[in-house]
Amino acid sequence: MTRKLFSAIRLASATMLAFCAVLTPATDASSQERNRPRGEAGVFDFYVLSLSWSPTFCDAQKGGRNAQQCGADKDFGFIVHGLWPQYERGYPEFCKVGEPGRVPNELGRPLFDIMPSMGLIGHQWRKHGACSGLSQRDYLKAIRTAYDRIKMPAGLADPTAAQTLSTSAIEDAFIKDNPGMQPQGIAVTCERDKLDEVRICMTKDFGFRTCPEVDRRSCSLSRVNVPPAQ
Repeated sequence: MTRKLFSAIRLASATMLAFCAVLTPATDASSQERNRPRGEAGVFDFYVLSLSWSPTFCDAQKGGRNAQQCGADKDFGFIVHGLWPQYERGYPEFCKVGEPGRVPNELGRPLFDIMPSMGLIGHQWRKHGACSGLSQRDYLKAIRTAYDRIKMPAGLADPTAAQTLSTSAIEDAFIKDNPGMQPQGIAVTCERDKLDEVRICMTKDFGFRTCPEVDRRSCSLSRVNVPPAQ
């Protein structure tokens, strides 16, 4: 083998090794990202009970296709969007558990008065409930317990009346009717100019508590429209 050919082979080998060295970290990083745990079931700091204003959801195009929740014969006001385990910063999701992702109808249907969709119930279990450390049955019981802990303000309990309210007035109404709730423990969110959700921070035994990170994600509008049920 000539010296020139030997040098060329050495150069080609070195180039290939460098190319592989560049690719390997990126490939490993992508694999690590896919396999990274998204939380450990039962390891969290508090809950957020998310109450969705159903008429706003039903006004949206995606809501119009949900016959269980929306339609002329439906008059839902606040429904449960979810009960979400939270860290002080961030939250777990899609935790690995031994139970199936599908929620049986016999477990979900008793919640239809406050969470009127098996699709919603199933999604909330897979994304959030699995991180609670509870079984499906006990997680759905926890949703009912959290919801029953809240007294809905009289002025917001009637979904047939169109209103325009300040976000602070909505928060104040909940705080007034729910002793122990604080301004730093409730957040009103909006969908464009409409009331979207009221998010209430709760301890693991469903007492009220503050949650600065959740509170900071409140709607930035001073006033929102509260559409009526159709």
